[in-house]
Amino acid sequence: MQYHDHDGSHYLTYPDAARLATGDGPAALTRALAERSPGAPLALHVRLPFCRQACRFCASQRVPSRDSRQADPYLTRLDREMVLVSRLLGRLPAVQRLHWGGGAPAFLSLDQMGDLFDRLDARFGLSGARGRDFSIEIDPREADVFTLRHLQALGFNRLSLGVQELDLRVQKAINRVQPRVLTESLVDEAERLGFHSLNLDLIVGLPLQTPRGFGETVEQVIAMTPARITLRRYAHLPERYRPQREIDAEDLPDAATRLAILEAARERLDDAGYVHIGLGQFARPDDSLAQALGEGRLARGLQGYTHYPPGDQLGLGVAALSRVGDTLARNALSLADYEAALDASQLPASAGYRLDAVERLHRDAIEALACRRELDLAALSQAHGLDAGAALAGALERLAPFCRAGLLERHGQCLRVTPDGLWGLTHLLAAFDPQATPVA
Repeated sequence: MQYHDHDGSHYLTYPDAARLATGDGPAALTRALAERSPGAPLALHVRLPFCRQACRFCASQRVPSRDSRQADPYLTRLDREMVLVSRLLGRLPAVQRLHWGGGAPAFLSLDQMGDLFDRLDARFGLSGARGRDFSIEIDPREADVFTLRHLQALGFNRLSLGVQELDLRVQKAINRVQPRVLTESLVDEAERLGFHSLNLDLIVGLPLQTPRGFGETVEQVIAMTPARITLRRYAHLPERYRPQREIDAEDLPDAATRLAILEAARERLDDAGYVHIGLGQFARPDDSLAQALGEGRLARGLQGYTHYPPGDQLGLGVAALSRVGDTLARNALSLADYEAALDASQLPASAGYRLDAVERLHRDAIEALACRRELDLAALSQAHGLDAGAALAGALERLAPFCRAGLLERHGQCLRVTPDGLWGLTHLLAAFDPQATPVA
């Protein structure tokens, strides 16, 4: 049985966003926004789905395009969505957390980026405080030093660069040839400009990947000294994601090879002093994530681990997710449906779901294990006003094999994740998900 694996993309929401059924999304999101506490902070996530090149590992709703001017109609509708939402929110405190994802946000021209930032500020009010967390995902092939200078001038202070793999054979197999010097030049410029946090993304399980080759990639990335390094797992689902049909399944590493790749990466990151936060996220000891973990205040948002307290997050753009109170909402997955809703002056949420009492219990159990590495059933019972041990009896039974395998320890009402268990954390979290696929 393969316990030692990970995938940080799972359980950013519970239930998983992929299982959100279509329904009256606008009504669900409208109700959730209306029920928010006045003055409560709100984080913003903006999806910019455009990219010039189709990476074969892609598992996102992306819009292929060569000309940034083709994004203008989308940006116009994005502003329309902002207007509709801001009318429901009323007065907000200055937004401290902003994230631009995609796609490749740097696909936009500098003028388009500036205009979008100004519109967000006009509709919601963006913070200029030093403690703000304004992050953006960057494809190094789409950006240069002038891009970074413009982003820094706008107010962004955290970058996530998509490296994926530095082995040229693998890069060709996934249609993402990206010379190391390209990434290094951006890393050096980001440091010079004073971006307070830099994350480099790597993917495990790509075609033609080997433990030795990926180990060399990890060593080269460590040499760039980023504050954070993320290991993501490639999931081969060609029936769902068209670009993946270009990948030859016979070139994919098997489970044993993937485990060897992970173990080699783990050893190198440990030797370099990086702290394993969990779910493939690593951070230097001086980074805010490592500090939050040590102080017991780590949380999870829709983009992964954060040192900010959990709170409401609003997604803007096609396929964007929102989490407001106990409600999850997802915008239309297709660009056509997204545009049609906004052209009709309707919120583009195509699905909305409000968690019931049992689901909130499961959500909080997942959050406790993922962020604090332990679950106190007595505290959970008190917080939810019920017997958590009885309500989670099925989950606790599913966790028994992990206890025997040494990934989890149970001491009375308290369960603790072991260091080895961090590498099987996805499976531990899945025990609290009745609809999860059993470990194979």
